[in-house]
Amino acid sequence: MKVIAIGDVVGRPGRTILCESAARLKDQYEAEFLIANVENAASGVGITPVIADEILEAGVDVMTSGNHIFDKKEVVPYIQSQPRLLRPANYPPDTPGRGLWVGSTNSGTQVAVINIQGRVFMPPNDSQFKIVDQIVNELSGRVKVVIVDHHAEASSEKIAMGRFLDGRVSAVVGSHTHVQTADEQILPGGTGYITDLGMTGPHDGIIGVKSELVLARFLRALPVRFETSTGAGVLHGVVIDIDERTGKASAIERLEVGAAG
Repeated sequence: MKVIAIGDVVGRPGRTILCESAARLKDQYEAEFLIANVENAASGVGITPVIADEILEAGVDVMTSGNHIFDKKEVVPYIQSQPRLLRPANYPPDTPGRGLWVGSTNSGTQVAVINIQGRVFMPPNDSQFKIVDQIVNELSGRVKVVIVDHHAEASSEKIAMGRFLDGRVSAVVGSHTHVQTADEQILPGGTGYITDLGMTGPHDGIIGVKSELVLARFLRALPVRFETSTGAGVLHGVVIDIDERTGKASAIERLEVGAAG
């Protein structure tokens, strides 16, 4: 089976190209399953119930997130009732929502999606290594196809997670930095890996934000409020080929829709 994983969706430009492309990409690649990180989908920070429903209706099967998941207060009751919107599993146990989704594709293949968040240069949370280890052990023998979205800043932390889970999950895909890396690979144990999926959003700014606002902060240390850039969206992600009988990945290919630059 083929799985598509889409990088951080930023603002209206990101939502637009995702919703316009999701169903077509699934048909083009004959993909059974598509996940997308949506923590920046609403004006660059957070997500709302209306936007989440729009993304699901467009063909996204599961939405992952990260440190901005609760930036819009209206998402709190929504995430408690919508199992297809995840927050990091290593948040405190009483945090609204969940960090694991388990379900079936249209063909009946069981799939699990785990969302975790890094700790280097990120808000303090429980060890994502400990939490994901527990979840993967619980899934062992029940679900073969397991996809992990590791939302983290440090490349070394993400690579360490790939090595830690190699042979135990189908894929470990990184998110958060908004810059796609060129290290997609199949690890020795059969786990598909990429350090960062990249950004699905406006590439004419600085990681989705209007350039002049970011430059003002860097050059003059001004407390500028960031705004999402308004340029055309570019979609970044990967397509992963997974043997549903073993859960092992056999191929991973970077994906780009739209012209960056």
